[in-house]
Amino acid sequence: MFQKYDQYEMRHMLFHSIFFSPGSESVKTINKVSVKAGASVSILCSYDRKYKNHVKYLCKGYVWSSCTYEIRTDSRREAGKYSISEDKSQRIFTVTIKQLTADDTYYWCAVENNNEADIGQPKNNCLKFKGCQIMCLLLFVSHQGTPILSVADQNVIGYIGDKITIHCSYRNSGGVGWCKLGSTCVTVSGNIDGTAATVNTAVSNVISVTMSGLKPESSGWYYCVKGDFQMPVHLTVTVKPSGK
Repeated sequence: MFQKYDQYEMRHMLFHSIFFSPGSESVKTINKVSVKAGASVSILCSYDRKYKNHVKYLCKGYVWSSCTYEIRTDSRREAGKYSISEDKSQRIFTVTIKQLTADDTYYWCAVENNNEADIGQPKNNCLKFKGCQIMCLLLFVSHQGTPILSVADQNVIGYIGDKITIHCSYRNSGGVGWCKLGSTCVTVSGNIDGTAATVNTAVSNVISVTMSGLKPESSGWYYCVKGDFQMPVHLTVTVKPSGK
């Protein structure tokens, strides 16, 4: 059975092809996310520890060589519809984009690599830093119906010793999975950094992920996988308040 997408999604799926230039694996990110017009989305990008003190930013545009940066970690952390934050201990920077429109399609996570060799086709604002580490991000903005892969909330809270179930809704085909950024993935059941995780697809068009025996180390960025789409979810594990 063929999967149905709205015209905007199909148009971009037909002509899009992602090319990663040599060295781009130094920045790792969720690379294909479906979102709803008018909503907001948070995207995470990880990087090698050697870039801990380098500038990170989000660049917008179909072609890397002509993209324009929207927000950087060395300037205002909020600018218009964009915001950026960084967790150096986890080597992750997170970008949030609000009020998504049809124009929000092609982005690049980037880390300035200072004195290293240029990578691919450097953009103008990278030339003075002699190169950047990059990774492409594609957003599919749905104007009709629900996104291809979605969650009710990208930020969830669990309690130490408890379990939590996260539901990811989808309308595409392909394999399923639940992954932790920088760690491992589970497709049926297994452990992620010592926390038990089970993936259930018994309910049509829903991936239900249950994580049991939560502990502080279970906190972090995870993502649902369905086919070639991903949806990031941040889990915070804390002490259960009294009375709950």
